[in-house]
Amino acid sequence: MATFPPLTHVALTVRDLSVSVPWYEALLDAEPVIDEDTDPDMHHTVYLLGNGTLLGLHQHGTAAPKGQFSEYRVGLDHVAFGCADRGELEKWARRLDELSIDHGDIKDAPYGSGLSFRDPDNIALEFFAPPA
Repeated sequence: MATFPPLTHVALTVRDLSVSVPWYEALLDAEPVIDEDTDPDMHHTVYLLGNGTLLGLHQHGTAAPKGQFSEYRVGLDHVAFGCADRGELEKWARRLDELSIDHGDIKDAPYGSGLSFRDPDNIALEFFAPPA
């Protein structure tokens, strides 16, 4: 195996698609490319991101456990969307403000800069740019 294959998609389990779908549609400014039941116990809605990566939202027939998402549980910590530079992060901060999505300040570190925010299920999301 010469090269590790690229990431093709990320699938997030959400509590209520009727809440998450409009939120992600506003954030992504996109309609889903797939919106279907895959079996009697799951529905998924999938968006195509600009770089060809798919972002899926899954709602299972089995109710989600009580409590919100926490990056402190074993599993997903956060999902980061790549930005070209810090200027693009600043544009996304303004866009999140327009959408009334709470977010932190842009944090700069030697490895890059990030802008953190959360979806309706408290899933940690981030816009990230490499160092200047």
